Amino acid sequence: MTDSIHIGRTPAGKPIALPLRFGNRHGLVTGATGTGKTVTLQALAEGFSKAGVPVFAADVKGDLSGIAAYGDPQSPVAQRHGAVQPHRCPVTLWDIFGDHGLPIRTSVQALGPELLASMLRLNETQHGALAIAFRRARDNQEFILTLDDLRWHLNEMIDLREDVCKLYGNVTAASIAAIQRSILALEAQGGHHLFGEPPFRIADFLRTENGQGVVNLLHADRLMEAPKLYATFLLWLLTELFRELPEVGDLDKPKLVFFFDESHLLFNEAPKPLLQQIERLVRLVRSKGVGVFFVSQSPADIPDTVLAQLGNRVQHALRAYAPRDQKLIKAAVQAFRPNRGVDVKAEIIGMGIGEALVSVMLDDGIPSPVEKVRITPPQSQIGPISNLERDTLTAGNPLRHTYPASVDAKAMQRQFTDRMRNLHGLAPIQWSDEEWPEDGWKQFLPNIVPRPAQVARPWRRQLAQSVCCLAVAVGCFWWIGLF
Repeated sequence: MTDSIHIGRTPAGKPIALPLRFGNRHGLVTGATGTGKTVTLQALAEGFSKAGVPVFAADVKGDLSGIAAYGDPQSPVAQRHGAVQPHRCPVTLWDIFGDHGLPIRTSVQALGPELLASMLRLNETQHGALAIAFRRARDNQEFILTLDDLRWHLNEMIDLREDVCKLYGNVTAASIAAIQRSILALEAQGGHHLFGEPPFRIADFLRTENGQGVVNLLHADRLMEAPKLYATFLLWLLTELFRELPEVGDLDKPKLVFFFDESHLLFNEAPKPLLQQIERLVRLVRSKGVGVFFVSQSPADIPDTVLAQLGNRVQHALRAYAPRDQKLIKAAVQAFRPNRGVDVKAEIIGMGIGEALVSVMLDDGIPSPVEKVRITPPQSQIGPISNLERDTLTAGNPLRHTYPASVDAKAMQRQFTDRMRNLHGLAPIQWSDEEWPEDGWKQFLPNIVPRPAQVARPWRRQLAQSVCCLAVAVGCFWWIGLF
């Protein structure tokens, strides 16, 4: 086990490495499309895994799954960099939809009104109405598992609007309707798959196998079709890490490294309170032993308050074809500690695939001067594994019984209710599995015994017939007498 992560070599042959103990000082990997960001991400993830550090990364294009297979020593990339010892990392595949990995589930209640409002793209008024729904459910000792549960609570707020307004403040039907429409849009994107039982446990991200950290890959190609869902989901994971992990300070190596690919989606159109939450989270999660690496096209995609906290940086080439691109290059140049031997502006434009400008934290805790580096490729497979290999990997995962692909809806609701009631110190519910009988509704009817039908006796029936005949005869004679 080494005390640093090898990144690459300078043109003069000087090795550049990231000290493990500064892995929790966060990082940034940027560059234009096709310049080698994904390979760099895979190389870093492989290096951390070899050092016994678990890794989480979103596999946006499917290419990162190759880290689970041995690399080809005869590949052109391997030939350019000399002898490569094939290597593979232990990998757990995750997928919100459960199609290409183990499902990750949580409850609407655990997500909370702030993150859910961001996921639903609600305005301030609608966010307030959503917060009231959560508060009202808590006051009534009710628990929200799925989007259907949330929809039921919102409908009840409309039915009891007068009482709700008196207790919690004004809630308009228009705000509730807007939230309902946003829920429908989220369901159309597949967001309902995120909510259910059993809940995801952060501890399952922190596993090691045979001294190597497990690489947790989130299959995200379908998830990327809903950018806000993708970004908010990753932010929720990061928030859970902060909530669940204890304070550990600075360690010899991180407890987990979290790669946030396409991180610009997190900050696009984010309201100020959410940006402040992200900044605070990035600043404080370091003390939990977690390193966060943002991956995007330009440093300008990251707010300055967050960018200032990223100590390790890898900048691949940028393309300058428009005035806006020139501004991006200027921002990238200013992101590095100067080095007299490196013309940062010229290198950013002229670097080839697999080359990058690198600055890492030094032993004295300050960033190193920028260096031009040829990134050493990973020893695992570059490119995706096959669907058969994915299925085999998931089928052999020891967590497959903990996170089943499907759960009965009734059982899921009962598990969630029992877990939440136990968490809040409430008495358990005695569930019954008895089938409802077909005539069970009769027990709710009043206990009225109908009177038996009166059976006429024979002599009374004959007497009645005789009286009727006599009456008819008298009537006929009377009618004839009139004429």
